[in-house]
Formats: sequence, C-alpha cells, structure tokens
Amino acid sequence: MVVPHHATGARLARHRLADELADVVPPILLADLVAVLAELVGNAVRHADPLPGGVVRVAWRLRSTAEGQRVQLRVTDGGSASGPLMRAASPDAVDGRGLHIVSGLASRWGVERDGLGQSVWAEFDPVATARPDLVAAG
Repeated sequence: MVVPHHATGARLARHRLADELADVVPPILLADLVAVLAELVGNAVRHADPLPGGVVRVAWRLRSTAEGQRVQLRVTDGGSASGPLMRAASPDAVDGRGLHIVSGLASRWGVERDGLGQSVWAEFDPVATARPDLVAAG
C-alpha cells in the first residue's frame, strides 16, 4: 500500500494492517506488528525523504509454517543521508526509542538501500505461546 509522507500515513497503515490481519494472526502478534509498523512509518516520515509523489510504500508478507504465521513488514521511503540509527535516549527524552522498540518486538530487522531509496524491514517468527492448543493447555 502507499501512504502519504505525513503523520497520517502511520495511522492509515496501522488500520489497514490491523483490518487485513485480524483474522489471520494471533492477537499478541498483531499487536506487535501494529506497533512496529507505526514506528517504521513514523521514522520514514520524520527522518527520510518521500518517494516520488510524496509517499511511503508499506508492505507485509505472510508465510505459513508448522509453528504459525511468519510475517515480514517493509517500509520503503526516499532515504536519508544517515540512514536509520539506534540512538541512546535519556529517560526524559520524548523520542529516540523507535528502533529499540522494533528490535525488541521483531525477531530481526534490517535496512536495504538501492538507487531509489531505502527499505526498512522487520520479520516476526511465529508466536508459539499464541497457539490455541498451547493456550488452552496452560
């Protein structure tokens, strides 16, 4: 999907992701996906240039495994001079924790650059504790 390179882009992306995956992935995984997508789109809007047309491209891909759904999120923007950086944020800072949140919730994440810009991606392994048979047995 394509969203505006504006603060509303994160809201639009979050709602679309939640609507499309609500019946596909466990609620605990969906909450993590929504939080990470909001951080990635927010970072693209705050720190990177837009793609042509003043937009950011957002995508997700699901792959079924024996353990559950494996999900990859990808946010593509026009890039920035420094690229995404994890910063040390003081306890009083109002920002600077976004990529720490991504790193804490995703199984892995990274950045890919090409001649058009950059994509920041985050992958999520299946959440074993969210399997209905394991939750019911607990």
